Amino acid sequence: MTNDTDLTRPTSSKAAAFRGLLHSDQLEFIMEAHNGMSAKIVQETGFKGIWGSGLTISAAMGVRDSNEASWTQVLEVLEFMSDATDIPILLDGDTGYGNFNNMRRLVTKLCQRDIAAVCIEDKLFPKTNSFIGEAQPLADIEEFCGKIKAGKDSQLNDDFSIVARIESLIAGRGMDDALRRGEAYHAAGADAVLIHSKRSHPDEILEFKRHWGDRCPVVIVPTMYYATPTSYFREADISLVIWANHNMRSAITAMRETSRKIYEEQTLMEVEDSVSTVREVFDIQGDAELRDAEKVYLPKKQQRTKAVILAASRGAALGDITKDIPKSMVDVRGRPLIHHLVGTLQSTDIGAISCVRGYRKEALTVDGVKMIDNDDYADKGEAASLACAADELSGAAVVAYGDILFRRYVVDMLLDTPGDIVLSVDARPRVRESARPADLVRCSRGFSGDYFQEEAPAEVLSFHTEKGDDGETHGEWIGLLRMSSQGAAAVREELTLMAEDGTLDKARLPDLLTRLMARNITVSACYVTGHWLDVDDMDDLAQARNFT
Repeated sequence: MTNDTDLTRPTSSKAAAFRGLLHSDQLEFIMEAHNGMSAKIVQETGFKGIWGSGLTISAAMGVRDSNEASWTQVLEVLEFMSDATDIPILLDGDTGYGNFNNMRRLVTKLCQRDIAAVCIEDKLFPKTNSFIGEAQPLADIEEFCGKIKAGKDSQLNDDFSIVARIESLIAGRGMDDALRRGEAYHAAGADAVLIHSKRSHPDEILEFKRHWGDRCPVVIVPTMYYATPTSYFREADISLVIWANHNMRSAITAMRETSRKIYEEQTLMEVEDSVSTVREVFDIQGDAELRDAEKVYLPKKQQRTKAVILAASRGAALGDITKDIPKSMVDVRGRPLIHHLVGTLQSTDIGAISCVRGYRKEALTVDGVKMIDNDDYADKGEAASLACAADELSGAAVVAYGDILFRRYVVDMLLDTPGDIVLSVDARPRVRESARPADLVRCSRGFSGDYFQEEAPAEVLSFHTEKGDDGETHGEWIGLLRMSSQGAAAVREELTLMAEDGTLDKARLPDLLTRLMARNITVSACYVTGHWLDVDDMDDLAQARNFT
């Protein structure tokens, strides 16, 4: 029977999940995060928990790890981290930010924000980072035990955990002091102990665990003894490993290199292909949920440009990789290729997106994308796939091959270029070794080097391939085009005519465009210089994994 006390001390799923990690029958791991975005990335990666590092949270604020950031400022960061994730957070609570009274308030506030646990260390306030200086002073054992008891008495749910961090080995006080402190902290109510060391080998950590036995879970932070095989920790029956600061340290390396390149080159061209896309930032921020909410709560907007993706082919040149999935679903750094493509389109002013699928169609799914089936994909070409989506060409539309990647600015430029039918054309055609020929184009003029020229865009005059004629080449069509409402109407009409005269089934999109040009319908070129990739074979796939 539930009593009144039970009703005022609810359990937290996050706190219960963290307690499950402490008492798991296998070695568990949690990863450092220092803000909402890094916390989301930790969860997205697959970790079961987050270490809210005092070092990295303060570093993100640009201050020292010496309690220069107040506990309320840390709490505000934690609230964003907790709201952004579903996995438990263990806060690096330093010394508890003061005495027992500060500890009581801290634990109450952490529980209110659904933080699963706090780790406090037995040093003096303000704290000093464990890796700075020698013979750091430690807290009185009895005083620290009172702080633990105060925290346990103040928690708002029964699953909240307090981890007592023992600094005896850091301070040079030896194993006996570490064991004496650990026993006292456990008796005071600590749910686990964290034994810390700054040696480059794990000997004293493993010795502590042998003496400690199974009194309560043991947590370690192998920052200094990082070369130790993880199997040693499993054999020692360690409960939890904290990877304590590596997201922040890797971010510093990346930001310094990016800033250096931009400063020296005074352009973004050298870094754009090596950084995450803006779409990935939007994904982490939950932009898709906001778009869905806008549909519910905002007035209907003027119809936006639609997009049709042609992804019916297998991609046989990729061999066994596409035995059970279509080419557009091959993995590119943890996500299907088409998810990267859709994400880039969604980050622009594109509205509804449709995808024509064929080979292994059941394996091709993308949230928020309408699927259109081309069951005759094996006997028909790209134009026939586009005809399957003719109903989607009822207004302005973008058409893209399903095996290409490109930067957002490529789409933005395409959308901004005037004309009823506009192709994205790379002014620097690549030398190809794949079986598929390039769609090379001859235009009314070549790329001038000025993206912002005021004159009308160049007109596409003809297509040819590397394996075809030797006509003058001004660029390579990348497999991306835009149509105005009038252009889309002309395309629909031409697709109907091709079906009637029997040329539709085997036609590629350049064949369709050539017929339109023969009818004096202008096809324009929007020049780009790189920053795109199509995936035809294994070499392309390797490049794609470096592109995103």
